[in-house]
Amino acid sequence: MDIASVFDKLAAPLRRRVRLMISRAVLSAVNDAGGIQLVQVKLLDGEVRDGVERMQNYGFTSAPKAGAEGLMACVSGDRDHGIIVAMDDRRFRLKGLQAGEVAIYSDEGDQIVFKRGRILQVTAGTKLEVITPLATFSGDVQVTGDVTAGGISLKNHVHGGVQSGGSNTGGPQ
Repeated sequence: MDIASVFDKLAAPLRRRVRLMISRAVLSAVNDAGGIQLVQVKLLDGEVRDGVERMQNYGFTSAPKAGAEGLMACVSGDRDHGIIVAMDDRRFRLKGLQAGEVAIYSDEGDQIVFKRGRILQVTAGTKLEVITPLATFSGDVQVTGDVTAGGISLKNHVHGGVQSGGSNTGGPQ
């Protein structure tokens, strides 16, 4: 046996581990119950890995839908120790952003876009709900619909005690 054959034979396990270190993954299922999200992914033809940890950036989390695509890194090329380091879904990704813009979005079309010109655009298909004991706005507030406070409509309330002259009306009813 020549030296090249011996080297190839010795290097084969290392080459195999290097080839298996990074793999494209297609999401099958998500378990979002624990401290770190666990997923099931399909890798190479017929290869399925269950209970794979999915790393997410601090402060941001999501539960992607089956069919999302990701990148799995395997520690030391060991397929039993894979970690999903990125996950995206081309079916729902928000498109057309300008350079420097950032967005958060859902598969239903809701989105928060940090646009150029320091504009924050929120698009909610059904309802925007802000849960806080106090909200403060600096600057003008423009509303195209009605505003209701304490059950009183800004557009459709009536005043009692209306008198002509310089008198004040009663409060809204």
